[in-house]
Amino acid sequence: MKGLSLFLGCLVPNRYPGIELATKLCLAKLDVDCADLPCASCCPAPGVFRSFDRTTWLTLASRNIVLSEQMERDMLTICNGCFSTLADANRCIKGEDSAKEEVNEHLKKIGKEINGTIDVRHIIEFLYQEYGPENIRSYVEKQLDIRVAVHYGCHLIKPTKDRGLGNFERPVFFDELVTALGATSVEYPDKMACCGAGGGVRSAMKDRSLKMTEAKLSRIKEADVDCIVNSCPFCHMQLGEGQREIKERMGTEFDIPVLHYTQLMGLALGFPPEMLGIDVNIEKNKRFMNLLDTE
Repeated sequence: MKGLSLFLGCLVPNRYPGIELATKLCLAKLDVDCADLPCASCCPAPGVFRSFDRTTWLTLASRNIVLSEQMERDMLTICNGCFSTLADANRCIKGEDSAKEEVNEHLKKIGKEINGTIDVRHIIEFLYQEYGPENIRSYVEKQLDIRVAVHYGCHLIKPTKDRGLGNFERPVFFDELVTALGATSVEYPDKMACCGAGGGVRSAMKDRSLKMTEAKLSRIKEADVDCIVNSCPFCHMQLGEGQREIKERMGTEFDIPVLHYTQLMGLALGFPPEMLGIDVNIEKNKRFMNLLDTE
């Protein structure tokens, strides 16, 4: 298995350092050779930059990929949006000679060149493809007897032909990684719906964005779950922070804990919640942790 470089993106180091630590703790427990990726920038965001100027988007993404090429490591992302940008850009570089030449004309101004020698992985795709649910199960120290609403997010599974992770309408790979930890993945209506944040909607149309989130959270609450698990810090923010915003603006309270998969996995591997960025002083998290402690 090729070594990895960890691409953090923007939201994780700025808002959710606990997800970074949870990821590193889990990868170390699995004995994955993963190193920090120094000097990386924003991916950049696929729903914004790519929509306005493809060359700029591709060049900025390629600069990040070059950093991992120089380390001779595949790149590992822990964000669906970062995965979308970097994996799609990498595919363009490998498959379009004209795009590669154009990008390298820009990169040579800063003394860099992209060669297309590495792959871009997503933490969920990587764990599923390289380890698999059964192997993950063998590392579990604490069975998580809880009901989980899995949120795939848009960019992890689309475009389907490029992701190669199964049917985008009824995928199962993320659910299987959750059940490998002892949890139950609960089906709910509109499971594959967007969280409401992507494509600049959260920034440009906040009320519309929160209405989309409220609709999804309502379906999740009706399913009687103990927590929501995602694989993207932008979805994480919308489904978590969005609950506070919905309560303030609309008066609807959900009070559902939201975890990144590596945080859930970290609990199953025996790490304390404080090391995983789970604030046990928040009442909803306190109730969630009490649930885990009843065995």
